[in-house]
Amino acid sequence: MGKLSAFFKNVVSEMRKVSWPKRKELTRYTIVVLSTVVFMAIYFGIVDLGISRLMEWYLAL
Repeated sequence: MGKLSAFFKNVVSEMRKVSWPKRKELTRYTIVVLSTVVFMAIYFGIVDLGISRLMEWYLAL
């Protein structure tokens, strides 16, 4: 049980050393991540649609 309590004491100690982002930075990072995810989803959706249409065309021959 002593190892477990020592582990959590170390966790708390390390968490105090963490440099947390300010609200403005966090908002900016969140917007960057969300816009990247949306862009990649649209990109891969278009690529998937193109490949599907190409395969439909090829199989219809």
